Amino acid sequence: MLLIGGTTVMLLGFSQFGFSFEELTNRAMEVHKLGTKLLAPGSLLADPVTAISLGLGLMFGTAGLPHILMRFFTVTDAKEARKSVLYASGIVAYFFNVIALMGLCAILIVGTNPQFFEGGEIGGKVIGGGNMIAMHLAQAVGGNLLLGFLSAVAFATILAVVAGLALAGASAISHDIYSRVIMKGKASEKTELKVSKFATIGLGIVAIFLGMAFEKMNVAFMVALAFGVAASANFPVLIMSMYWKDLTTRGALAGGYIGLFSAVTFVVLSKSVWVDVLGFASPIFPYTQPALFSMPLAFLATIVVSLLDKSAEAQNEREAFGDQYVRAQTGVGAATAASH
Repeated sequence: MLLIGGTTVMLLGFSQFGFSFEELTNRAMEVHKLGTKLLAPGSLLADPVTAISLGLGLMFGTAGLPHILMRFFTVTDAKEARKSVLYASGIVAYFFNVIALMGLCAILIVGTNPQFFEGGEIGGKVIGGGNMIAMHLAQAVGGNLLLGFLSAVAFATILAVVAGLALAGASAISHDIYSRVIMKGKASEKTELKVSKFATIGLGIVAIFLGMAFEKMNVAFMVALAFGVAASANFPVLIMSMYWKDLTTRGALAGGYIGLFSAVTFVVLSKSVWVDVLGFASPIFPYTQPALFSMPLAFLATIVVSLLDKSAEAQNEREAFGDQYVRAQTGVGAATAASH
């Protein structure tokens, strides 16, 4: 429904310029304060280091997002996994292009209409903030009917994404941490379910407080930070567990922890949080994106700890890599669902 709604808004806006991309871009550059730099790369970034860091986060963070990783639990082998990712990434890529065209349309349709600015002052503060641009565009091209439809679909989509993230987080806490690590696999299904419920509530409370703290921040920027954290905490462990035969459990844990804590620390010490949220005069970390620095730390920690791990358990894990690799590529011996 979100794809349909977004596509409808884009087509209605695009139609006002005769479906001519050339006319749309030329007029957008005439109106926007950046002029010809509007279509140049890096206009939103302060320096090349931040641009590279953002690119790494967006490129590798996708593979580390929890609700994306959950797709791999629904397939039997590598072929089906690649097919699943192809469909998902294709839909995402299509919608990214839709959003880009919506943005250009919004510059001309919303950006020149005093109705959508506080006090009717064009170029001033947008009513509801920059995150409401898409909704303003929907109202401008389709009236209140399209605005209501897109608002309802966006709200439902937010609930769906939050539900997926809550499910991934709660299952990780109840099954992976509580049942497997704390209780050593001896926890009952009833107790595990209870822990999952409390974990869901706890994650919801934390998310609410973080949402209140970062209320005024641009959603796109927040998404980029999430990708950066995922690229640092999850991607290094994921890719090395699939292709590096010397990876051990201790190395994976060390890499995940180092990637997570370093990425979060860099974000907190950057201008986005240290100055804009906490109110300090200047940031300790000079860049706004962490992936360029936290990803190498995660890889380094994973490799060093794995190579230094000489335990019998680590040796068994190294010897089992061959069987794991064959199973991952062919699906032979893949386990079925344990319980429902």
